[in-house]
Amino acid sequence: MNIAEFIPIFVALFVVIDPIGLTPIFVALTTGQSSAQRRAIAVRACFVAFALLCLFAILGENVLSFLGISLSAFRIAGGILLLLTAFDMLFDRRSERRKDNADGSPDDEDPSIFPLALPFLAGPGAIATMILLSGQADGAADVAMSIGAMFAVILLAFLFFSLATPIERLLGKVGINVVTRVLGMLLAALSIQFMIDGFVDLGLF
Repeated sequence: MNIAEFIPIFVALFVVIDPIGLTPIFVALTTGQSSAQRRAIAVRACFVAFALLCLFAILGENVLSFLGISLSAFRIAGGILLLLTAFDMLFDRRSERRKDNADGSPDDEDPSIFPLALPFLAGPGAIATMILLSGQADGAADVAMSIGAMFAVILLAFLFFSLATPIERLLGKVGINVVTRVLGMLLAALSIQFMIDGFVDLGLF
């Protein structure tokens, strides 16, 4: 493996996926869940994100083309779905649903696939980066190096997610409520930006 080529790929994916920035969002989305539940959610989210990004690294833009989906449409759809999640965080609807399930009924609140795996970890930016890297790859070795760098970033995300419980203890209930509301606002802004980027790519703005 050529370290001189690996490091820029790793840095690019680290910046795009941003595992450090996703950690407080993971804490907010899994508030009130046990360490075991959080670990299971983190494992599922990271596994699904890794599988999706591998798919795009190997097959490139052909995946979206086969489905007749443009990356711009993917950005707009992701923005709309993230906006709904932001509303849940702002108005604390997740906590309300957990209280409704306090009678022993199963809690189906599982953010591992959406929004953690898709579109946070394997979002439009990460997918576009993997497609670009696969397009520039000179043989299977370069594709494998890109996948290795992406795996390292996903592994770091899992390690950061594993710190969710001590972070929650440090912040306390009031701190978590404040962080959840602030992140809800930021997530709403991010979702709008996703949609704007999609519309700009389509030439509508």
